[in-house]
Amino acid sequence: MNMQSDFSAVPPPGCPAHGSGKRVPLYGPEFTADPGAYYTYMRSFGATAPVELSPGVEATLVTDYSAALQLLQNPDTFRKDSRRWRDYNEGKVTRDNPVAPLLEYRPNCMFTDGAEHMRLRQAVTDSLARVDTHRLSRHVERVADYLMDQFTSRGSADLLNDYAKLLPLFVFNELFGCPAEIGDRVIFGISGMFDGINAEKANEVLVQSLSELVALKRRQPGEDVTSWLMQHHAQLTDEEMAHQLVLLLGSGAEPQRNLIANALLLLLSDERYAGAGLLVEDALDDVLWNSPPMSNYAPHYPVSDVDFAGTRLRAGDLVLVSIAAANTDPALSASRQQLSKRAHLAWSAGPHACPAKDTAQLIGVVAIEKLLNQLPDIELAVPESSLTWRPGPFNRGLTALPARFTPIRTDKQPVAQQQIPTGDHRGHAQNRQEKGGLWSSFLSWWRA
Repeated sequence: MNMQSDFSAVPPPGCPAHGSGKRVPLYGPEFTADPGAYYTYMRSFGATAPVELSPGVEATLVTDYSAALQLLQNPDTFRKDSRRWRDYNEGKVTRDNPVAPLLEYRPNCMFTDGAEHMRLRQAVTDSLARVDTHRLSRHVERVADYLMDQFTSRGSADLLNDYAKLLPLFVFNELFGCPAEIGDRVIFGISGMFDGINAEKANEVLVQSLSELVALKRRQPGEDVTSWLMQHHAQLTDEEMAHQLVLLLGSGAEPQRNLIANALLLLLSDERYAGAGLLVEDALDDVLWNSPPMSNYAPHYPVSDVDFAGTRLRAGDLVLVSIAAANTDPALSASRQQLSKRAHLAWSAGPHACPAKDTAQLIGVVAIEKLLNQLPDIELAVPESSLTWRPGPFNRGLTALPARFTPIRTDKQPVAQQQIPTGDHRGHAQNRQEKGGLWSSFLSWWRA
């Protein structure tokens, strides 16, 4: 079985698994610097590899494309409900672990199965179908204008932190009808949860702020996804509403920022995109295949003990799909050019495939085209080799993307970037009295 496979294959330099028989760590500077080398090493175990997501959090990682599809399309054998997670139930993984907020059970369509999953997912797909794509495009352009107004006169920008990170958060706040005092805390919660910095507190802030949004929309519904979810015949409870929003906002904003930034990096560094032959859509597809924004995720749990792809799994084991490794599976090398653009696993597959992929693609295309049209001579301000990536087992995201361009004079004055208020998430009055955060600044700019 794979768990007892020969560990003699040479792991990447600095890998703590080297010669030790230990699980391969998906954290630390070595993995962050060169995950591809780790995936190559893990393939020596077969279709799956024993990994550690953070110290003490064990999982099995599927690195083979065919095995990944088999898992994702087999809900009878593998379930999504993380209340089955044995190590969590036995106390081996606790709620304060930095990866716990992204794995623990929530009553939403990601962590449910069967009829309950179908009920919750239908509410999501029907509500997202009501989004007017023309209105969405205009809003993305409006947010892009605001963000670019903050830096175009400087002649330089960090395209990750000044643009790609903020644009999805602002767009989703609008889509979901977040007022300023709630939207600021939503941004804080999502950022902290994915960065693993005080993730437990960030999770609390996010759930609390979205619970407030649900209460607000019960009183004052509008033309937004939150209100449409609430009005759906699935009749979501307040708790289900809050956690559907955690899923939609969290799993939407984080991959979207990485998709935009990783595509911008490709467009500014790859000679293939220097001419006029390839389009922004091509760059996005390239990223989704070769540098997917969520590199390792899709948590599943075997219903019972099972032999899967040469590995013996126990009921309740945590099994993840390495989207990055599966997409670059050497077995696909001969057929990748003939594969459909959507054959990659960046949107997952099976009953839990991403319901918002078309929306995400639209936001990415509009955001990138708007930037490149506004700043036609933009280029990287540092060598590509000097760029660094955020740590963590799930994401593939840059820490910064410095760029330079010819400055553009603008009549609008940049809005002073203010800190997102953290405050006491239970003290709503205090939050409202604090100086506005990023979302508040945008709303003030737009209304001026």
